[in-house]
Amino acid sequence: MAGLFDKQAHDYLAARPTYPPHWFSLLAPHTSSHSRAWDIATGNGQAAIAVAEHYQQVIATDVSQAQLKLAKPHPRVRYLHTPLSLSDDELVQLIGGENSVDLVTVAQALHWFHLPRLYSVVNRVLRKPNGVFAVWGYNGLTVTPEIDAAFKRFHDTTIPYWKENVKHLFADYRTLAFPFQDIGLGSEGRPLKLAIPKQRSFEEILGLFRSWTAVVTAKERGVDLLPESVIEQLENVWGGPKVARPVVYKAFMLAGKPHS
Repeated sequence: MAGLFDKQAHDYLAARPTYPPHWFSLLAPHTSSHSRAWDIATGNGQAAIAVAEHYQQVIATDVSQAQLKLAKPHPRVRYLHTPLSLSDDELVQLIGGENSVDLVTVAQALHWFHLPRLYSVVNRVLRKPNGVFAVWGYNGLTVTPEIDAAFKRFHDTTIPYWKENVKHLFADYRTLAFPFQDIGLGSEGRPLKLAIPKQRSFEEILGLFRSWTAVVTAKERGVDLLPESVIEQLENVWGGPKVARPVVYKAFMLAGKPHS
């Protein structure tokens, strides 16, 4: 996924939702120590900042330097660029060594990884027996039946341009292996359903659409999925560019501890 989010880094920062604080309050009691956490594929740090409310130090890593340049500073968050050229051993040492991390998180990105390699590294760095690995994502949003239908029609036009990996996100990660011990917050094949409630204007929703990798990929192939005519149709259904509406991002989580 190196370079995949570089072009829309500013749209990503402005449009992607932050995560409800209570999610992190659910996770924190499951780790016996709260000294270090690792947020993988941190992007601009949405999850890392929230994790830092519960852990003394957060290592936040990403392969995209463009994303990291936009990351929000925090006294307990250390942002690190992790190019794909790093070996597993180098990555483990960079994060803090074997058995050194209480919580590992991956927000809206697990589907981009080579899972056997990722899981091997995560198992190496997690503290035994009470380290926790938590992943989550969101797949679509709901507003009103009329708006939802219009958004679905637009989304259907993007399907040919999504990377194959994204099908796992559309399935709420039910189709991905997750070989970790169930802690009651979603397990392999049985994600925990969650919601991210927000107030959004149409301009903000449009920014979200523009940040989608499918929209960027289509544009690179000479196809504009968001021409003025489509934007106008969606805006009219919404009620105007500045109108703010309550929206709910449909989210899900998997979390577990390493097997003994």
